[in-house]
Order: sequence, then structure tokens, then C-alpha cells
Amino acid sequence: MTLPTHSAASVPSPSPSAPPAREGASLHGPVIAWYEANARDLPWRRPEAGAWGVMVSEFMLQQTPVARVLPVYEEWMRRWPRPADLAKEPSGEAVRAWGRLGYPRRALRLHGAAVAITERHGGDVPEHHAQLLALPGIGEYTAAAVASFAYGQRHAVLDTNVRRVLARAVSGEQFPPNATTAAERRLARSVLPEDEDTAARWAAASMELGALVCTAKGERCESCPLSDRCAWRLAGKPEHTGPPRRAQTYAGTDRQVRGKLLAVLREALEPVPQVTLDRVWHDPVQRARALDGLVADGLVEPLENGRYRLPGHRSFPPHQPR
Repeated sequence: MTLPTHSAASVPSPSPSAPPAREGASLHGPVIAWYEANARDLPWRRPEAGAWGVMVSEFMLQQTPVARVLPVYEEWMRRWPRPADLAKEPSGEAVRAWGRLGYPRRALRLHGAAVAITERHGGDVPEHHAQLLALPGIGEYTAAAVASFAYGQRHAVLDTNVRRVLARAVSGEQFPPNATTAAERRLARSVLPEDEDTAARWAAASMELGALVCTAKGERCESCPLSDRCAWRLAGKPEHTGPPRRAQTYAGTDRQVRGKLLAVLREALEPVPQVTLDRVWHDPVQRARALDGLVADGLVEPLENGRYRLPGHRSFPPHQPR
């Protein structure tokens, strides 16, 4: 893939309080060299994945481990190798194919993005950050990630892993804040390489470092290319003193009930009657609340006579005999 040339002016200048540029430059070489020697061979990183493959992976990887994403991603790309292939399907097919990845509204958003790409951009994922950001379901992070990883542009790609690397290596903190702050964005921009190609490699490398070495638990400092200059390590690894980190729960939550309801609907050959869904969960109040939420989110379509199905017009899984 030949990467287009873009002006670095689209990236705001560092604030006066940002670290000196030379501090950021001291991070780039070791981290990128480590990445080139240790990066995982993932299908969305291969040239044949293209911008659509990168976009699909970014949707799927939000709050979901790589091991769970891989089989779903590979099946998805076999079935819908281009945005137009997905756009011509009912949105319910995207929800069905999403399987048990969790947070299934991402499937609806990805379907909506595919429709917009097909209608507005001739079926090609746009390369400009502003065009990406204008797509439905695309936020600042995803637009920056696709522009950087697919098109080699210079953007601060700030996911949880990168935030943790910067918090430790530069700020001397064990963990970043629970929610991304303006100060973190300024820091990420301040350490961003000026050269587009180096910036794109830095984005991928710092993310991989956070995923494999500078992890939330059991960090492997002995394997880290920044161990000799990491502010947190040099300070003796002081423990986190900010607000308690949010722990995600699942068992017994509405999210679990929603997942059980969707699992029944994904496997159904025909619209599912209410009585079948009633068997999914013992608490009728929580079950009704979860089902109402799925309907409100557009993930489930209510029909007459108290039946439900995934949104769209198909009444059978696409790979079942007709």
C-alpha cells in the first residue's frame, strides 16, 4: 500500500507545559526497535487487511482481548471483505455474526459505518481524519487509529495500553486516570514523532508494549525497552494513590441478561416467542428491563404476537440449509 502524504499541521502543537521534544524522541527508538522484534503477527496488521480490516479490528478490540477477537474477525472478513458486502446485509446479520464478543452495539455501529462508507465514499474507507470522524459510530480514538494504522498518518492514538505506558514512563504514575484527560492528550501529542511514518510506527509500538509488557498487572519491567528511563520504575514503583480503579463486573448484571437473550435470538431459525425468552433468566423484572434495553438500542426487533428477532428481514442464520 502506498501511503499518502499528509500535513502534520492537523496535529495540534504541544502545550507549553508538555515535556521537551527530546524526551519524547528518547522513547521512540527503543520502543519501535522492540516492536519490530516482538510484534505479534495479527491479521489486521498484514498489508492485505487494508483500511477496512483495520477498522473492523478496532471496533472488535474495544474492551475485548485479542484471543476472543481473532476467530470472529477472520470469519467476518471472509464473509464481508469490503464495506459494501456488509452494507447490503440487514443490521441483524452483523449482530448475529458478532457472536459472544460482548458490547453488541459495536456491531450495529460497524454496520452503520459500512453503509455510510458505501454511500458517501464509493465503498472505500476514507483516509482523512475528519471524514473518518464523520462516520457513524466512529469516535476520536477509532478515527486516529484507522488513519494511523491504515494510512500511516501522524495522530496521537491513545488507548488504555498507550495511556498506561505514558503514565509510567513519562509521568511516573502506576496507572492513568479512569477517564482520558486533556492533560493526557497533550502529553500524547507532545511525545508524537514529527515524521509521519515514525509516528505511525510509534503508535503501534507503544500500544503493543502496553499490551504485552507494561500490563496492568504483572508488568515485565525486565523485558521493557524503557526500563532504564521509566519514571515510575526509577521512583521505586509507587502505588496508585488516585481514585479507585473501576472493576468491571458481569455476573448477575443486566449486561449478562442481555447477552443470554441475544444468544437465544442469534441461534433462532424463526422469530422467538416471549415464553422462550422468559426461560433465559429467573428475575422477570430484570429480564424485562434487559429486553427493553435491547429493543431501545436497536439490537432486537419486536414483532406482533409477542415475538422477537434480530433487526432485519432474515429468519434463518445465513449458513444454515434453506
